[in-house]
Amino acid sequence: MDIRTIDEDISVAPQISVQDVEEIARLGFRTLVANRPDQEDPGQPAMTDIESAARAHGLQWIYLPVESGNITESDVDHFAPMFEEAQKPVLAFCRSGTRCTVLWALSSSRKEPVMPVLMKAQRAGYDLNGMKPRLEQQARQHARKD
Repeated sequence: MDIRTIDEDISVAPQISVQDVEEIARLGFRTLVANRPDQEDPGQPAMTDIESAARAHGLQWIYLPVESGNITESDVDHFAPMFEEAQKPVLAFCRSGTRCTVLWALSSSRKEPVMPVLMKAQRAGYDLNGMKPRLEQQARQHARKD
């Protein structure tokens, strides 16, 4: 299992197995978020099986499937409050961890400066510099009006 820490509240991972869930709980994660649609690839574990294991190990389970390479504004609008309200720390997974990282970055850039968001993603092994204009757009659209 390749868990990559973005910050103290969220880590991301490529596809996990049902057997990984016990270790995820042992590591102290409180919420497990699946950003990968069920049956995206043949042989992928069923989300219902991962959900059952998560609940059996006391984890909050959130299924928020997002299409790879097509993260919409609506996806970010769903991710942002879910992440805000989720029990921390959160482990989010998809095929490679990139989708989860992008969702987190787009959501976070609504509240935090873009450069620190990009640096956190980079430290976790995800280069999102090509998304900087979209992150900046999120920041502008959601800037607090005092």
